[in-house]
Amino acid sequence: MIDMMKRVVTMMILVMLAVMVSQAQSWLGGDISMMTSNARNGVIYKDSCGVTVDPYDLFKQQGWNMMRVRLFVDPQFAPGRHHDEGVCQDLDYVVDLCKTIKARGFEVMLDFHYSDTWADPAKQFTPKRWEGLEGKALADSIYRYTHHCLQVLKAAGVEPRTIQVGNEITFGMDWPVGRVDPMSADNWDVFTSLLKAGCKACREVCPSSAVIIHTEKAGQWEMTRNYYDRLKEANVDYDIIGLSYYPMWHGTIPNLGKTLDQLAQRFPDKPVMIVEAAYYYLHDGVNRGEEDFSHCLPGTIEGQREFTAQLVQELNRHDNVTGLFWWYPEENRYGTRFENSSWGLNRGLFNSANGQALPALYEMSRFKR
Repeated sequence: MIDMMKRVVTMMILVMLAVMVSQAQSWLGGDISMMTSNARNGVIYKDSCGVTVDPYDLFKQQGWNMMRVRLFVDPQFAPGRHHDEGVCQDLDYVVDLCKTIKARGFEVMLDFHYSDTWADPAKQFTPKRWEGLEGKALADSIYRYTHHCLQVLKAAGVEPRTIQVGNEITFGMDWPVGRVDPMSADNWDVFTSLLKAGCKACREVCPSSAVIIHTEKAGQWEMTRNYYDRLKEANVDYDIIGLSYYPMWHGTIPNLGKTLDQLAQRFPDKPVMIVEAAYYYLHDGVNRGEEDFSHCLPGTIEGQREFTAQLVQELNRHDNVTGLFWWYPEENRYGTRFENSSWGLNRGLFNSANGQALPALYEMSRFKR
């Protein structure tokens, strides 16, 4: 009888959570995982008028209310070049950054990578500590790790408001064990067992937090549909569909809009967040790798502003979209020893040449206000 009551209460909590998420305020912010490192390196931030500012204050003024932070398992084992790219966010680093974020009045989105380094469509490396594990042993390890990290964050007073179980996991995670393809039925039982383990830990430690499953094929509806259909068939317990959207990889903004419309029809109980978006303020437009600029705006300050304005306008048309997050908005070399370096993604919201906030930052404030 007691077990039955517990199950009923749990179900009521989940239902209420789903309702709250679907009717929630909109969430605006960015993945600021390098903010601590930037502060240590003396990065100088300025507003659009050239006045030196605290970036947290500027973000707050622009209506930002949630910050995303990535978490690697053991980033000390990442390749050296990845350290240079910003792979450093272990649990201690994340706890400290989340304390700052909370103290400045923002909510936290925690992004579990389940890897020692970058996890994305091209790579989902199993962390060193889990090498050789398969099936249930790997799922159990994911569960224990997730449970432990969330307990540490909760004890520190920085319980996340939203939690990503995996990062850009369209093709699974912890390869080769958890590798899948949305266009194939192979291995989904294994992959979803890993997802379920992470989600279970989230529910147990942070029952009031919303769980996000994050993919990055927003420009390909059939693949996106198949993916979330397979999660539904496997009864994966999550709340929010998280998408990445970068125009040079994922097509036009109107095409994104079609995907959002179709998601609303097929998964009406799942709000959508754009958990990663960005565009260049400095780029020569030459295609590199898999980038395609044939349909893109110029990679200029004005091009970045116009991209942001068009994206926000599109997202505001969709009632199922409840969040927008810029990836690496804090990118800025001004005031550091790297100031004159040619290295940089040049997709942040500050100009590395002078530290000034770019117009795209101010365009973001129009989202869902």
